[in-house]
Amino acid sequence: MAIPIYIIEENKLRRNLTLIADVAAKADIEIILAFKAFALWKTFPIFREYIHATTASSPSEARLAYEEFGAPAHTFSPAYTDEEIDEIVCCSSHLTFNSLSQYERFHQRAKGVSLGIRINPEYSEVETLLYNPCAPGTRFGVTADKLPEQLPKDIEGFHCHCHCESGADVFQRTLVHIEEKFAKWFPQLKWINFGGGHLMTRKDYDVELLISMMLDFHRRYPWLKVILEPGSAFAWQTGPLVSHVVDIVEDKGIRTAILDVSFTCHMPDCLEMPYFPEVRGAVHDDKEGYRLGGNSCLSGDFMGYWRFDHELQVGEEVIFEDMIHYTTVKTTQFNGISHPAIGMLHSDGKLEILREFGYSDYKNRMD
Repeated sequence: MAIPIYIIEENKLRRNLTLIADVAAKADIEIILAFKAFALWKTFPIFREYIHATTASSPSEARLAYEEFGAPAHTFSPAYTDEEIDEIVCCSSHLTFNSLSQYERFHQRAKGVSLGIRINPEYSEVETLLYNPCAPGTRFGVTADKLPEQLPKDIEGFHCHCHCESGADVFQRTLVHIEEKFAKWFPQLKWINFGGGHLMTRKDYDVELLISMMLDFHRRYPWLKVILEPGSAFAWQTGPLVSHVVDIVEDKGIRTAILDVSFTCHMPDCLEMPYFPEVRGAVHDDKEGYRLGGNSCLSGDFMGYWRFDHELQVGEEVIFEDMIHYTTVKTTQFNGISHPAIGMLHSDGKLEILREFGYSDYKNRMD
């Protein structure tokens, strides 16, 4: 029986990891995996061949780093709580505070961990406000006017996140603003984390520009360790979500192919961002073709239109490309709809099912 499944392709994953490790070596920086985009822990043995650390934003992610990746996490959260801070500290090598008040509240409980402050340069080229961490009124980071001239002695780093699937040219322009506002504090620091959103595995990304920028940065501030923590770049173009046509319905001249997957449950960024995914063998069209509909009860659980070169049939595969990053970590079981299975296509061509989901997964969420 055909089931919906995310398939991560080992060869494509290793291609990305090889590029990332090469950039890290040539630029003399550390590039670590952000779990918010990808956290399939059964693939960590492959990751450990290329990188040495990860970044977390919750106790669960920090434990996953410590217990399954085998290294303490670089952790940032918009707000730590009394109940979780001790567990997070135990699983972290670096801990970044989002505000000075969070630092004052918890820094004494984070002894032995390298502490940092998230800064806000008040500049970002991310156009979609939902994904812009520096939008006016943001809840992220401390602006330069709020920092004391002398940082607390136990603050060793700055964390700055301004990008979303951005190019090196965007980072180049952003770095000017970061330095203009915050460079006067750099002599007090040991490291700076430029966050995620550096999509260095995209075909049109200027890798050489990134490397030269970082080498120039090292020449200006040779004592600062530089960290990048992309998520999408690791899993970019590493595999599809395979779905199947369950029914075809029509109303007012609109044909909808109902699938055994859901946009709201399994591809939420398609509705949140929004963006149109690439569908294998189909062309996106504004007016003609099939609307693709999810199998939840949400009225808006659909996208369209796509033109295929044939009439779709019940049982036929519909394959959504590039569906590994920001999908497997964001799936829900709204309506009791099960997650698609997760599989890995190994280099030898064999498909290994890493996980299947069923009723117990849904029921246990309610315990």
